[in-house]
Amino acid sequence: MATDDPFSEKLRVPEALTFDDVLLRPKQSRVEPDEADMRTRVSRNVTLTIPVVSAAMDTVTEADLAIEMARQGGLGVLHRNMGVEAMTDQIEAVKRADELIIRDVVTAAPDQTVRDVDAMMDRAGVSGAPVVADDDTVLGIISGTDIRPYLQVGEHDEVREAMTDEVITAAEDVTAREALELMYEHKIERVPVVDADDRLTGLVTMAGVLARREYDAAARDDDGALIAAAAVGPFETERARAADAAGADVLFIDCAHAHNLDVIDAARDIRTEVDADVVVGNVGTREAAEAIVEFADGIKVGIGPGSICTTRVVSGSGMPQITAVAEVADVARRHDVPVIADGGIRYSGDAIKAIAAGADAVMLGSYFAGTDEAPGRVITMNGKRYKQYRGMGSVGAMNDGGGDRYLKDDEDGEEFVPEGVEAAKPYTGSLASELHQLVGGMQSGMGYVGAETVPEFQEISEFVRVSAAGQTESHAHDVVITDEAPNYSPEN
Repeated sequence: MATDDPFSEKLRVPEALTFDDVLLRPKQSRVEPDEADMRTRVSRNVTLTIPVVSAAMDTVTEADLAIEMARQGGLGVLHRNMGVEAMTDQIEAVKRADELIIRDVVTAAPDQTVRDVDAMMDRAGVSGAPVVADDDTVLGIISGTDIRPYLQVGEHDEVREAMTDEVITAAEDVTAREALELMYEHKIERVPVVDADDRLTGLVTMAGVLARREYDAAARDDDGALIAAAAVGPFETERARAADAAGADVLFIDCAHAHNLDVIDAARDIRTEVDADVVVGNVGTREAAEAIVEFADGIKVGIGPGSICTTRVVSGSGMPQITAVAEVADVARRHDVPVIADGGIRYSGDAIKAIAAGADAVMLGSYFAGTDEAPGRVITMNGKRYKQYRGMGSVGAMNDGGGDRYLKDDEDGEEFVPEGVEAAKPYTGSLASELHQLVGGMQSGMGYVGAETVPEFQEISEFVRVSAAGQTESHAHDVVITDEAPNYSPEN
């Protein structure tokens, strides 16, 4: 029977799907999992070796985790529950980590005493220092081996009497390979870098070169520094400028609902103020993507799927993640804008399903919250170790500076309406180990489909719908697990 009642039309609702509702359809393949190439773009101008990003949460990503993420080929997004100065310090720490040429060099003067220089190097934690004149011209180099007692150098002797004055130097454009060859040839551990006038500009060390070689798949910028990213609020233009000046490669607009017209206007303004790429989010619909795709360098998708997010329950609003990613990706693909799926990923299979739905990378919070590098404090419960983990919409996170993301209950803003909880994650060990399991599982998914690259996987992968019985069948069942696997827990 026909009706003109507009509210009756609301009951004719579309269906939306999430990770457990679908599986990848296996296909003919010659691709071995370890042959799958996981390289992808996280924004228009930034490429990662693996399609994994850590969430901008204050119990997940600070400098230590961001450095390790970049070393492993991913990206860590520094949270914004810190002052601007602290944020810039952390961005600079990421950019300095593993740098080939050390710029903040400990130097000695020729007329200093051996005792003073020895103490100075001990305080700085270095075993050697270039000796420079007042105009920074390199005169020599002094190391611990130059001032040992058996060399008959007195502690009150001047450095010029103890230093090695035949100094091997390198130019500004020295490569890691060239520096290593110099050090091997001359049996030295450090090479001063000088300009055309022999003035000191930096230092290359054996330890630094070997560290870079250890992380040969790291995500680096054009100068070889690790890729860094930071979250900023949509109305924090000054914070965005400071992060950009500090060297951030990507800025993430940190917003629970980016399909807000004021947020869109502010994010567009930030984009014009910075050189860094700007990823805008979070969104969950095709219409939202259309509103931001013209100016955004990346789009972040996720309205309420996170493990500690209660947005869907508190506000009654949200979009299941597979459908949300697919809708946004349909729009973003036409504009060559990468998509990041943020939240709801419990297993590596969920992550590769997000890529199949159209995401170019996935963002995870709880997955990394239990690692050594995460900043959450360690707590012990019932004899087991856990690390603190909380949503950025939790009362604790909002009291520490994140309260502008969500509603305040009164005019004074003293009482929040939270959309997240505070919890704990089991301690899981190193980030590298967690990434190994996550990325390995994603590569297995690509192998089952027969795709060697992420773009090829997105093109040929297909989903099948899964019933409730199929979901049960997918998990370990009808057994008592005696030895847990490192990549599976039935409690997830």
